[in-house]
Amino acid sequence: MSITSAMQTGVSGLLANGEAISVIGNNLANVNTTGFKEGRTLFSDMLSSNINRGQIGRGTQIEAVQNIFSQGSLQSTGSSTDLAIQGDAMFVVQDPASSARYYTRDGSFTFDKNNILTNAEGDQVLGFGISNGVSNGVPGTINIGNYETMAPKATTAVNLMANLDSTQAVPTAAWTPAAAGFNPITASNFSTSTSVYDAQGNAKQLTLYFAKTGANAWSVYTYDGTTYTAAGAGFPLTFNANGALATGSPITSNGVSINLTGTTQFASASSISSQSQDGYGAGSLQKVSVDENGYVNVLYTNSQTQKIAQVALAKFASPQGLDKEGNNLYSATTASGQAIVDPSNYASNQVSANSLEQSNVDMSDQLVQMIETQRSYTANSKTITTADQMIQDTLNIIR
Repeated sequence: MSITSAMQTGVSGLLANGEAISVIGNNLANVNTTGFKEGRTLFSDMLSSNINRGQIGRGTQIEAVQNIFSQGSLQSTGSSTDLAIQGDAMFVVQDPASSARYYTRDGSFTFDKNNILTNAEGDQVLGFGISNGVSNGVPGTINIGNYETMAPKATTAVNLMANLDSTQAVPTAAWTPAAAGFNPITASNFSTSTSVYDAQGNAKQLTLYFAKTGANAWSVYTYDGTTYTAAGAGFPLTFNANGALATGSPITSNGVSINLTGTTQFASASSISSQSQDGYGAGSLQKVSVDENGYVNVLYTNSQTQKIAQVALAKFASPQGLDKEGNNLYSATTASGQAIVDPSNYASNQVSANSLEQSNVDMSDQLVQMIETQRSYTANSKTITTADQMIQDTLNIIR
């Protein structure tokens, strides 16, 4: 009976180590698979039998094949929709036919013919919607179809900060736009222009002329490409003894509020230190990018950007409990716990665009394990052949 038991023990070792070789082989086969997580075989001994005061084991068995979710290295790519996660979360994708959700570390994403972000299998990548510039926490597909163009915005405010030279003299020429031969340059000390936009997105130049009128007093005149500020209708500015603007800001011209806060009057050349306005023309979608917080940003030809979604990330209490579904996908199980899909997952995770996570398989380590497993397999086969020889010896004694 003991010799037969020894053969059974050896057979259990052959079976278990054969399966372990399969796991190692699968790891090596996927060494170049994006986002692949290696598996490892966990062995346990089989129920022992009691003999007098001791126990004799009955061999080994595979207790579990465990996935190792360690971080893989990142490889740069040329696609802005290739994404990689640095952290322990996973991307969430959805089968468009069944609406079943799966989870993956493979961020090889592209926009399909319907302008929806998908993986290579056509599963839709889920993301959170945007409300007031931040994630609203509601998962849905990421569709750029509604963001192909951006409507224009009329300019309502101009912000300008300048220094006006206090050593300048009052211009000898008067500001009289209706007079023949009027020259705004000789009727002012300094000027600057900025582009502004109307409701249809048409751009035009708004020019501001600054004319000194006294020791600490100036007037501002405007020209919108068609009409000058009328004579005597300039906007007065006054400065205190320290050269800081005291009164006169903001001013309003052609429905545009011009904020001159921070403008000074010092004894140095007149110059502009900053200038901006809040309008823009119509734009067409030019580029899509994803930042480290997973926000999908659309860049338009008018140089404006817009957040349209935030790529959703899922976390699990026990990712080792996930089931592999093939095609680099995992599904949630009772052992893994329910997926936690929430914007707060970005507190411990970061998305890298133009990158893909490589397999975490260490080839040299797997080859070492293969040699060890092969030796174990050979040793167990030796147990069987030895037990067989012992049985033959016993039979020969009987004969």
